[in-house]
Amino acid sequence: MLLRKLIPSRHRRADVPYVALTKAEKWKFGLTVFAGKILGLLAVLFAMKVLPGMLVTKSYAAETFTAHETNIMNSINTVWTLVAAFLVFGMQAGFVMLEAGFARTRETVNVLMECILDTCLCGVLFWSIGYAFMFSHGNGFIGYHWFFLMGAPDSYETTGIPLLAHWIFQFAFADTCSTVTSGAMIGRTSFRGDILYSIGVTGFIYPIIGHWAWGPDGFLATMGSAGFFLPSLGQPFHDFAGSTVVHTIGGVVSLAGAMVLGPRLGRIFARDNKAKGGLPPAHNLPLAAVGGFLLWFGWYGFNPGSSLSAMDAQGIGRIAANTTLAACTGGLGAMLAALWWGPTKGKFDTAFSINGMLAGLVAITCPCYWVSPLGAVLLGFVAGFVVFAGVYLFEWFRIDDPVGAVSVHGLAGIWGTISLGFFASGQYGATGPTGADNSAPLAGLFYGGGTAILKAQVIGSATIVLATFAVSYAMMWVIRLLPHPWNLRVEEHGETGPGGLDAFEHGASAYNDAETGSGIPGSIGVKDGELVLELS
Repeated sequence: MLLRKLIPSRHRRADVPYVALTKAEKWKFGLTVFAGKILGLLAVLFAMKVLPGMLVTKSYAAETFTAHETNIMNSINTVWTLVAAFLVFGMQAGFVMLEAGFARTRETVNVLMECILDTCLCGVLFWSIGYAFMFSHGNGFIGYHWFFLMGAPDSYETTGIPLLAHWIFQFAFADTCSTVTSGAMIGRTSFRGDILYSIGVTGFIYPIIGHWAWGPDGFLATMGSAGFFLPSLGQPFHDFAGSTVVHTIGGVVSLAGAMVLGPRLGRIFARDNKAKGGLPPAHNLPLAAVGGFLLWFGWYGFNPGSSLSAMDAQGIGRIAANTTLAACTGGLGAMLAALWWGPTKGKFDTAFSINGMLAGLVAITCPCYWVSPLGAVLLGFVAGFVVFAGVYLFEWFRIDDPVGAVSVHGLAGIWGTISLGFFASGQYGATGPTGADNSAPLAGLFYGGGTAILKAQVIGSATIVLATFAVSYAMMWVIRLLPHPWNLRVEEHGETGPGGLDAFEHGASAYNDAETGSGIPGSIGVKDGELVLELS
C-alpha cells in the first residue's frame, strides 16, 4: 500500500513522490500518532485542573505577582484614583450652581465667594494639619503624624497608591464637606464669620471626627475587634464613600450653624402663616438644576473612586450602577411626595425633585459597594421621601435652611448609613489593590445576616452625629459672640439694605442688567472708607 492512499485526495500533489510503508512501519506510525494524542489530552486535563487554582486562589496569586506586575497595577490604580479625584473636585461647580440657584438674587455673589473661600482654605488646611489628623497613625481618636505631609511614606498604607495621590483625592472629599456646611447658612452669615467656621470645620472637626471611621486606627473603624471598642459587637462601622463621614458631618454642622444664626430677616414659616409661609422661591431654577446634574456626574468619582482600585472591575461597575439607580429613585420619590403632599399639591415640584436626586446619591454613598441594584433602588426611593419630610420637619422647628442642606446631606446621610444594615446583600466583602476579596461578605437583616451590621451602623452614625453637633454648635456659638465684623451673623443693615449681602460684603451684584429689573441698577463704590450705592 502506498502512503498516498492515507492522504485525502484533495491534499495530494502530483509532483510529490510517495513511498510504500512496510507493515511494521505502519504500526509504528499509528502508535506514534495515538501516543501523541493521549499525551496532548493529558496535558489539557492537567491544565484544566491546576491553572484555575493558580490564577484564582488569593494567597497564591498574591505571592506570584512580580515587581513589574505590581508596579503596573499600582500605576493603573493611581491613575484611576486621580481621575476620580478630579471628578469629585468638579462637584464644586455643581455646589456653586445649586446653592446660588436656590438662594435669593441678593445673596448670589456671597454664595460664590463662600465656595471659593472654602476651597482655597481647605487646600491649605488639609495639607498642613487636616490630612495628618485624619489619615496618619495615632490613637483611636486622632492621628498625629505627617503634619505638612512631612515624614509621610511614599504610598498610603497597603493601597500601593502614592500618598500625594491619596491626599488629592481626600482633599476633594474634605472640600465637599466644607461646601456642604455653608448651605443652610446662606443669606445671613458674615463673610469673616464664614472664614472662622470654615477653619474650624476643615482643619479640625471634619478630619478629627473622620479619623474615627476612616483613620487606620480609628475607634469606629476597629470597633468589634478583640481589644478595641465594643469587641462583643463583632462588626466595625462601615462607610464606603462617606454618607456619614462627609455628608452627615457637613449636614450636621449646617444644622448647628442655622440654629445659632436664626432665620433670615423677614422669613415667614408655614406654622406661623400657612398662606405666606414656606421657603422663598429659588431665584434661578435652571441654574440649580444644572448644578444638581453636575453633582450627579461628580458622584461617579466620589463613589467608584473610593475603591482606590481599578483592578476591582466588578466592584467599580456595581458601585456606578448602584449610584445611578439610587439617584433616579431618589428623584422619583421626592417628586411623588411633593405631588401628593407638597405646597403645590397636584403639581410636580422641580426643587424637591433636584433635592431628591441628591438625597439618593447621598444615601447610596455608604452602602454602594455592598448592596445589589435592587437594594440601591429601594434605599434611594426611601431617601426621596426622607428629604421631603426633613424639609418640613425643619420648617416646623423654624430652622431656616434655604437649600435643604440639612435634609439632603444630614438626614439622607444618616438613612444611607443605617440602610447598609438592612440591604447588604451577603455577596461582597472588601475591595483591594489587586481586586475584590469576597471571602467575608456583609449581609444585612433583609438578607439573613441578623442585626450585627445594623447595630454597628447605628452606633457609628449616632456617635458621629452627636459629637459633630456638640462641637460645631459650641464653635458657632462662640463665633456668634464676637464683635462685628467677625460675628457669625452679618449686621442687620447688611442683610436688608439695598443689594443685600452681595453689595454689603462684596460690592457687587450677580446680575447688573438694569433692563431686566434684576440686580442693582446703578453703581457701587467706596468713598472715604464707606460703601456707597448710587441708584440710577
